Amino acid sequence: METNDHDIPQDGSTTSSSQRTTGEDSHPLIEAVKEGNVDRIKQLLQRGADINACEDIGGWTPLHNAVQLGKVDIVHLLLRHGADPHQRKKNGATPFIIAGINGDVTLLQTFLSKGADVNECDLNGFTAFMEAAECGKVEALRLLFDKGANVNLRRETTEDKKRMKRGGATALMSAAEKGHTEVVSILLNEMRAEVNVQDNKGRNALICTLRDPEGKNVEEITRLLLHHGADANVRGEGGKTPLILAVEKQKHTGLVQMILSQEEINIDARDSQGKTALQFAVEHNLNEIVELLCAKGASTECGDLVGIARRNYNSYLVELLLHYGAKDQTGPPDGDWLPHSSRWGKALKRLHSMHRPMIGKLKIFVDEEFKIASTSEGAVYLGFYDNQEVAVKVFPEDSTRALNEVSCLQGFLGHNNFVTFYGKEITKDCFYVCVSLCEWTLEEFLGEHREEPMENSEDTFARNVLLSVFKAVQTLHLEGYTHQDLQPQNILIDSKEAVYLADFDQSIQGTGDPQNVMRDLELNK
Repeated sequence: METNDHDIPQDGSTTSSSQRTTGEDSHPLIEAVKEGNVDRIKQLLQRGADINACEDIGGWTPLHNAVQLGKVDIVHLLLRHGADPHQRKKNGATPFIIAGINGDVTLLQTFLSKGADVNECDLNGFTAFMEAAECGKVEALRLLFDKGANVNLRRETTEDKKRMKRGGATALMSAAEKGHTEVVSILLNEMRAEVNVQDNKGRNALICTLRDPEGKNVEEITRLLLHHGADANVRGEGGKTPLILAVEKQKHTGLVQMILSQEEINIDARDSQGKTALQFAVEHNLNEIVELLCAKGASTECGDLVGIARRNYNSYLVELLLHYGAKDQTGPPDGDWLPHSSRWGKALKRLHSMHRPMIGKLKIFVDEEFKIASTSEGAVYLGFYDNQEVAVKVFPEDSTRALNEVSCLQGFLGHNNFVTFYGKEITKDCFYVCVSLCEWTLEEFLGEHREEPMENSEDTFARNVLLSVFKAVQTLHLEGYTHQDLQPQNILIDSKEAVYLADFDQSIQGTGDPQNVMRDLELNK
């Protein structure tokens, strides 16, 4: 066995010269490993190169590099000279985990004999077993399973990444997403992998199979997963179900048929943009898939399907959709329809008569003609939610203020002194909050009526305003909320001069901070 004893002074001390030589030779050792130059490696080790030195970027040691390159002889040489078999790169990967990526059975056995934990993981939660599954390394997968690898282990990651909904995937999800049919079959049939485990985004293996538009072996893997009981109604990114994802692939009619054959399939499920599988199929002229969905009972009440088909010059789909009960909404609007709002009536009538793609239950046109007011994160527009005239606050899709608004409004449904919350819709860009439509803000109303003579010294309207606001604020505080933005622009008046508190996007719940309560007791000027 070769050693570097001749580099160590006999009295046991270490000279500055030997320290410098060791440091200088460390990176050449890594380069020699990458080149596969065994003689150079031996020479550098004899000169005292640090066998566990790390690269600045990534933290790769000579041993990590040798394993990645599959240089078994160099791996054994480094181990004989004291390389640490458990040392981790900056991402936490050990040589054992890297051997799993390569599917190198010989090296996996070597590191297991050196004390590697078969379920050890890097900082992203990847084990050697997961890596073997993701890379399609069947022999390595079987070896690790025989050595006790946890088949259903989910990727554990940092708390910060968990808050971002990262991690949580299993080996089955990785193999399914990468299109490794044989690995998926082995995991399900031989290793009893759980088919409906979900990652931190709520996706199961079926969603992972379908989410990549260019995914390999999708139909074969989908068939395997469904045969083993995969949930066909689970949702992935954007609220998309397996059926919607299958339709989005456009050319996979067999895949759509396979999913439609599942019991209790929710054929009319909508994604976060309010679209169903049928609506997507119509938009993309997928005649055969549209016919499949309609024959299976898909609802045609999901937007102006006939109008979409007409605009695509698809007469076949127009006739098909009408046959299955779709309404033709391309004719003139109902002339008898009248808006409830007097101030916004003209704009509402125009919006009502326009064709607009539905966002779930919401009809809106983000245009100056229909704009009510600007806000700190967007604006407020006229709209129709489930055919009800509404004011629509538009936020960025990831807005915490939008979440505050919805949370607070949902907690006070039915209270007379708050605007009514009708619902919300979310797209990839926007978060829409739909509330009751009023005529004026308090500021506008007072400006409009400033010159009108008062009947007596006690202004009844002013007292009603104060009473309504005080009741609303009292209710908020009793339920543990503070509004944080009380001002005349956020107090609304309807056509009957009833008063409502609005704009809860800065509200705070449950802090108990007296300063927050005091802030609510002072109207901003």
